[in-house]
Amino acid sequence: MTTLQDLRAEICRVGRSLFLRGYVHATAGNISVRLDAGLGGGFLITPTDACLGFLRPEALAWVDEEGVQQSGERASKTLALHRRIYAADETARCVIHTHSTHLVRLTLQGVWHEEDILPPITPYYVMKVGHVPLIRYHRPGDPAAAAEVVAVIARGQQRGAPIRAVMLDRLGPNVWHESPAAAMAVLEELEETARLWLTCEPRPQPLQAAQIDELTRHMGARW
Repeated sequence: MTTLQDLRAEICRVGRSLFLRGYVHATAGNISVRLDAGLGGGFLITPTDACLGFLRPEALAWVDEEGVQQSGERASKTLALHRRIYAADETARCVIHTHSTHLVRLTLQGVWHEEDILPPITPYYVMKVGHVPLIRYHRPGDPAAAAEVVAVIARGQQRGAPIRAVMLDRLGPNVWHESPAAAMAVLEELEETARLWLTCEPRPQPLQAAQIDELTRHMGARW
């Protein structure tokens, strides 16, 4: 059975792993986890201006369902966006935000499409990431950005292909999944696909519709 201490340790482990491999830098990025009622409910989230490579389990902020802080250091200023994602997608148990270099570079140079920042160039991108829409630029913490994220989550659910990531223009991705490890895997696949797309010359062609259909039928991809 997962304990509160286990989750605190896992957030720190994931943060350090991302930092050591260059997916986050300085004090950019944050991680949160939704807590079951048996663990007190609410959310754990990394503190504001914390470096993900040097997190301490006891310093993580615990906030209740209404976003009121109960313990730990001051919660990240992105708490409001995380809470909106959890409310919009009941399957989300962890949200990770980074300023990953290749993904931010992609928004500076121009994404593939606003509804799909990257083309489906590999099977694992289709299976592990799926559609990733662009959220137009807002200052960090702007409630209008959260409203746009909620809207694109709803559109994905309506078409039967729920999304698990969005890209904030000039800021970085927000990804979510059922655990910190699973959310980290989505982030890794997303960032590495951006690196492939930006460094390949000539640019690779997307997978064909029949190939994507095969992935949906045989591998359970949601595209």
